[in-house]
Amino acid sequence: MQPAHQPQLAHMLVVILCLAAAALYMTQPPPIEQLRALTYAPEQISDSRLKAGRSGTMRAAFVVLARNSELHALRATVRQLEDQFNRRHGYAYVFLNNEPFTEEFKHAMEWATSGDCHFGLVPPEHWEIPPWVDRVRARWARAAMADRVPYGGSSSYRKMCRFYSGFFFRHPLLKDLDYYWRIEPGVEYTCAIPYDPFVYMHQHSLKYSFTITLREYPETVPKLWSTTNAFRAAFPEHVAPENTLHWLQANGSYNMCHFWSNFEIGSLDFFRSREYQAYFDFLDRTGGFFYERWGDAPVHTLAATMLLNRSQIHYFGDIGYFHAPFQNCPSGPLNAAHCFCNANRSMLLHPDSCTRAWLDL
Repeated sequence: MQPAHQPQLAHMLVVILCLAAAALYMTQPPPIEQLRALTYAPEQISDSRLKAGRSGTMRAAFVVLARNSELHALRATVRQLEDQFNRRHGYAYVFLNNEPFTEEFKHAMEWATSGDCHFGLVPPEHWEIPPWVDRVRARWARAAMADRVPYGGSSSYRKMCRFYSGFFFRHPLLKDLDYYWRIEPGVEYTCAIPYDPFVYMHQHSLKYSFTITLREYPETVPKLWSTTNAFRAAFPEHVAPENTLHWLQANGSYNMCHFWSNFEIGSLDFFRSREYQAYFDFLDRTGGFFYERWGDAPVHTLAATMLLNRSQIHYFGDIGYFHAPFQNCPSGPLNAAHCFCNANRSMLLHPDSCTRAWLDL
């Protein structure tokens, strides 16, 4: 037989261990914050490189989500954007990454730009798969789509699309801004821009703008249209009276047209609005970003055409822009005076462009 005091000692040991674990829990940050504290130094979470001199007229900045490996492609893009526009204005840049930027990346961007440079981390809670998504189902969806559409098998691409759909405008580095201009590594700006698009947006009460439209792969958004219709039925008060959802319809279904969001200049107040956030939350809870492959381009398009009036959306037809394999290139005297692109290859003339139908609205 065991001594009578052994059970009591075992019980006391369990109690002590539980109290110690509770005390440790109370003094430690939550798991996500603990991971960030262990992994990232404060200067990696948010690092601003400020420059003396002129800053842009509006409270606006260029916003880019980039990896360290995209340094050289992004530097070429930034240098071209500076030459064509920003060296005369000095708008700031906000660089975001889900991993810390290297010092090499920061120094290169600081040297390439005329405006302030702000480097920030995307919080894990804005990037990782949310807890309500069935990860096994999401994995099966990626496997089924892997060979059917671009990025069909990619988890990181889906995270990026969800981030641009619902979280980029919540980042602390954008909290004091009214407008953003999204840029991507490797794109080209093929025309001089002799005016300030941010000022133009403000003066004309515009909320969203684009340069290229095209059609989405139907396999990536089979339920996005029906989910959007469910949102409209649930929240009819959010739908703009002069909305342009009819531009997106063919025989009652989604015609796959969308604004190509790798170029967009927009109002952050629109994305911060109760209407937009209600729409994103409605979409997000369905898991469609991971069970399908909902892109931020069709999400932004559906939101803008549903929640804004036609007069609040603008086509910047005079901005030359190239993102392989498509481009927007103005024609006529404007091209001869300011551009180095071929207007005969502009996406405006492509059969899959929806821009002419937009301009006819």
